[in-house]
Amino acid sequence: MKRIFALLTSLVLLVSCGETQLNEAPEDLGDFNMRVSFVYTDKARQWPLSRDAETSEWNAPIEKALEARLGRYKGEGQYDVAVTLEGFLLATGGIPVLVNPKSAAVVNVFVYDVSTKSYLVKKHQMEIFESTTGESALLGSGYSRTKEEQIDGLALNIVDALEEYMAEQHKENGWFDNAAKAEASEAVAE
Repeated sequence: MKRIFALLTSLVLLVSCGETQLNEAPEDLGDFNMRVSFVYTDKARQWPLSRDAETSEWNAPIEKALEARLGRYKGEGQYDVAVTLEGFLLATGGIPVLVNPKSAAVVNVFVYDVSTKSYLVKKHQMEIFESTTGESALLGSGYSRTKEEQIDGLALNIVDALEEYMAEQHKENGWFDNAAKAEASEAVAE
């Protein structure tokens, strides 16, 4: 019994260390500068077994997370970012330790390059899950978090996943290199 308790305690501590933070270190996004962000939640579907929530309750948390995480980049390029909430499930209370439902959301993301007047990505879908904390690992977030805390946590995870996706695309496909390309072509022209 002591071994099982020690194992559970270790797992809780390990899982709680992975929670997404608002002020994590920035990713490498080249010349990215978010000109404007858009958040659309009107058509989102609340999935069965979810806590009740109005779709409008998602707007401010997602906008706040976008501004905090993507608004900090001050590159030369201008980009518009949009997030549409397609569906969500806010976990209700489960059976502590045995069944701990997690909140989840599905979003589509769009990134528009203002200088080239074209989409870098149009409708990339992401499935986002709630971070597990020490309390929610044992009790489930339906017991340990309010509806607002669940929405705030998912909003931050949505933007965190978007930021990581954009950094991956920058590294692999050269997204957000427009300012460097423009300078190189100007130098060649001279």
